[in-house]
Amino acid sequence: MTPTRWAVLGPGVISRDFAVGLAASKYGMLHAVGSSSRERAEAFAREHGARAAGTYDEILAREDVDAVYIGTVHTTHADLAIRAVAAGKAVLCEKPASPTLVEVERILAAAARAGRPFLEAFKTRFGPFAQTLRDLAAGGDLGALQHIQAARGSAAKTRTGRVFDPALAGGAILDVGCYPLALAIDLAAAAGQPIDAPQYRRFEAELVAGVDGTASVELGFGAVSATIATSVVESLSDTAVLRFADGEVVLPKVWGSRVESPSSLMVRRRGSERVIEVPTVQPMAAEADALSLALADGRLEVPQMPWAHTLAAARVLTDWREAALAG
Repeated sequence: MTPTRWAVLGPGVISRDFAVGLAASKYGMLHAVGSSSRERAEAFAREHGARAAGTYDEILAREDVDAVYIGTVHTTHADLAIRAVAAGKAVLCEKPASPTLVEVERILAAAARAGRPFLEAFKTRFGPFAQTLRDLAAGGDLGALQHIQAARGSAAKTRTGRVFDPALAGGAILDVGCYPLALAIDLAAAAGQPIDAPQYRRFEAELVAGVDGTASVELGFGAVSATIATSVVESLSDTAVLRFADGEVVLPKVWGSRVESPSSLMVRRRGSERVIEVPTVQPMAAEADALSLALADGRLEVPQMPWAHTLAAARVLTDWREAALAG
């Protein structure tokens, strides 16, 4: 397969991690870097061996760019994604795709019109660990999936910067709460439950510097319920629990890292425990390759994170954040 020529838009910290992942991918190569600052783009290109650098407009106008990775702040995702697909590029956009459901719908409509693939970058959706969870949720020895309990949170060193800026859609819900939500949506869908009409049971939040510093939600997707918590001001457990009719699955270090997916899970049933070990992947490489394959095959969506899941996540994130900011 002809290598996908990638451009990074937004040469920040997360984009550096993506560049490392892309170097380990099977089907992609970093070719160009775009930024609102030409100097920053050129510095990033030198650091990671990209051949071209320039402003966003200059990079999107290049015919030798096949796909773009958007690693900018949340509030810029929609504009860049829509411009990119209109320019004929496939798009891998950091989560959340945009702060509101309306904006996410605009992105997907633009991708459909342009006939270009779009993928929301949930690296946790890729690899054997994620597929093992889907297989368990689909039913088997443990019976029906009933409940998902998951959290993601850490204590920021300062109360400044993007995460604490209301104008940049800061806060825990969009920044890290989207991870346990995406897990719940993935597994509820694998269990055959509807994900497009969530039932909300409880919202809680504490505002810090005008954004949601901590937040939690209890909700249901059909017969599967979920309890989700998130924070940017305190560390939360990275162990998730899936409860089934006939047992439970414990997921230590459920989120893995930016360089390696999780490797183990524990199945508990009727007083017995067994640990399942699975191979790991470089998750950012895996999501890049998934988009490359979609582009090569002429598909608009990636099965590990289809558009229906992006819309479902945007719906809950929008409602959850509105409830949090309303107090």
